[in-house]
Amino acid sequence: MTLIARSAACLLLAASPMCNVWAQADAAPPTVATPATATVPSANAGRPLWELGVFAFGVSQQAYPGSDQNIGRGLALPYGIYRGEVLRADEDGAGLRAFKSPRFELDVGFAGSFGSSSERIEARRGMPNLGTLIEFGPMLTWKLSDPAVRDGSGRWTLELPLRGVFDINDGWAHRGMSFEPELIWSLRRRGGWSGTARVGLLVADQRLGRHFYGVESRFATASRPAYDAKSGLVATRLAFTLSRSLGPDWNVFGFARFDSVTGAANESSPLVRQTTGATYGIGLSWTWLRSDVRVRD
Repeated sequence: MTLIARSAACLLLAASPMCNVWAQADAAPPTVATPATATVPSANAGRPLWELGVFAFGVSQQAYPGSDQNIGRGLALPYGIYRGEVLRADEDGAGLRAFKSPRFELDVGFAGSFGSSSERIEARRGMPNLGTLIEFGPMLTWKLSDPAVRDGSGRWTLELPLRGVFDINDGWAHRGMSFEPELIWSLRRRGGWSGTARVGLLVADQRLGRHFYGVESRFATASRPAYDAKSGLVATRLAFTLSRSLGPDWNVFGFARFDSVTGAANESSPLVRQTTGATYGIGLSWTWLRSDVRVRD
């Protein structure tokens, strides 16, 4: 449910079956993987079937939509990308493709978000921590632009994911359901630059709403009255990612997301301290090995 799940954290999870991208395998026979420093084919030849490397990033993450505090994090980790016809794991997300047509795809995929200790969040002090969440479920992708569009041209997509949310810090406890429709404009590999812009909504059922905004009577204080959270809109979101190739092996990337809880179902919760907030970060990746097999978007 954070932007990190759409950018750096997706790479963290990319070794698992978790991504949704537009790709179609070429008919070329398999070949032996080569070092990343080998000559990379042109963009018209497609992208490598798989890649291995290392990435590092720093991020300032809003604790939750409506929080007035950000949590800083930094990580350096290995990553894996796989752009298979069914199994997908890359910088856009991760998943298993169940159906594909020129305009529509149906995937079963994952997303994730980092947790936050309530001792570090003044509004939640004394309450249970917000654990690291993993989301799982189907996503319908509608390609609004011409499917023949290739690298170097912008394209529009509508994503409609419906996912169950589970807390891995609490024995995979079920935290509820989320629906997060997004309209996406993406541009890849124009002069070494790639980027996306996203606008979307985050909608949650009552259980997930309570996880973020509910205050049980036992946790109520003079400044934090009890509150029974509702289902409905959690936040309106606007997000951007931008990356720049520094050669065949190196890539620098940045990301930012702005959340607004204005008009949200639980805007009146005592845990909502401000109506807008931002998450942002920057990172660097290095590709060690890549497949000679190419796949097309």
